[in-house]
Amino acid sequence: MSETSTTDLVLEFQDTFQRIQSELAKVIIGYEELIQDILITFFAGGHVLIEGVPGTGKTLLVRSLAHILNLSFNRIQFTVDLMPADVTGTRMVMDRDDGRREFVFAEGPVFAHVLLGDEINRSTPKTQAALLEVMQEHQVTLDGKTMEVGKPFMVLATQNPIEQEGTYALPEAQLDRF
Repeated sequence: MSETSTTDLVLEFQDTFQRIQSELAKVIIGYEELIQDILITFFAGGHVLIEGVPGTGKTLLVRSLAHILNLSFNRIQFTVDLMPADVTGTRMVMDRDDGRREFVFAEGPVFAHVLLGDEINRSTPKTQAALLEVMQEHQVTLDGKTMEVGKPFMVLATQNPIEQEGTYALPEAQLDRF
């Protein structure tokens, strides 16, 4: 069995990268630099914060990326009334067939490979902070129990210009993860 040279691996990666860019370009027009930045960040294992006004195709871009890569996708619409459990998940009491009750964990939207946090700065800092652990450690801890999220894992968040009414500044700890 022959070993693949480093040059061959680099060329294969470049080809894959360009094919993904080409597929995204079929759906998204005019975001070439943003697409390149998102792909670089994805392959580096990071997260992306995109600032812009609503209605410019950011959701379609993120959903298309997940589809092209055959990865699971979830979207969270951040609003002022969103709670941290709406992001990470929560334990719920469920009735069993034998009449007893038990706590069952209901996964939140963070349990996806690609997560779109839409208009993240429209929610309170406490809710924004629900993403801190999962963005840094790729896990969620609830009631002392730690659950891993799938790999790869990437958060792409959009934020409205801070001058818009009803927005909150992102906490410094949150900005550090983008």
